[in-house]
Amino acid sequence: MLIKRKSIELAESSRRPTPAAARASAPKPARKPKFAPVTLSEQDGVRFLHFGTEWVQGAMRIRKPDWPELEYAQQMMAWMLFIEQPRAIAQLGLGAATLTKFCYRQFPQALVTAVELNPSVIAICSSMFKLPSDDEHLQVLEMDAMDFVLDDANHDAFDVLQCDLYDATARGPVLDTPEFYQACNACLASGGVMTVNLFGDHPSFKKNIKAMRFAFDTVICLPEVHDGNVVALCFKNKPDLDPERLAARAAQIVTSTKLPAKSWVKGIQAALAADKK
Repeated sequence: MLIKRKSIELAESSRRPTPAAARASAPKPARKPKFAPVTLSEQDGVRFLHFGTEWVQGAMRIRKPDWPELEYAQQMMAWMLFIEQPRAIAQLGLGAATLTKFCYRQFPQALVTAVELNPSVIAICSSMFKLPSDDEHLQVLEMDAMDFVLDDANHDAFDVLQCDLYDATARGPVLDTPEFYQACNACLASGGVMTVNLFGDHPSFKKNIKAMRFAFDTVICLPEVHDGNVVALCFKNKPDLDPERLAARAAQIVTSTKLPAKSWVKGIQAALAADKK
């Protein structure tokens, strides 16, 4: 098809008055993004995804491919405290497909959509990280996350957004403006929740929190884990933060999934107490 397309373009150009006129009238080709190389490492039975640096972009325990191995990835599921049966979940930034796989297995009734710009990441997740093939409950889209959230067709369409957008340096989200977070809010249905992976010790942290608080009703940060990861919960509407309800729901999550949901509740309560000071 590329050869055929080139031949058509050459035929069309022969009808134009001059090469200069052709260059002037032809639309500029879209710039292709440059991606860092996708690399892998393994240690103690865990396979890690990198973008050509030592920074970890995702991980999978080889004997438990659907389990979220890293603690921050587990925290990204903290929206489960507020939404029990999501109908539609979107993952912005595929990483090692950890959250996409877990949601696909845990919520078989939901439509799970993953958005990833780098085709090499999609390919490596399929071949090395056990990402299932697309079906009626799973779709992996090769596109820019900003284009996805700006698309009117995606507005009011999701109960959950999970945002983990990092480049090769892995130190700050590549999309972090108020406009981006407003568009994310627009994609959430009433009662929807967005979780975002941030770095608490990076200059981008305060900028992201400010932009989130501009776009969302309520923003709560869980305690820092690993080497600085901070997961923020962003609520489209004011959430039910009743301690007894959260504790009861956390117990259900622990029983059904083994995720450390009780620690999420403690983190939320600590954040609320800190905000009151």
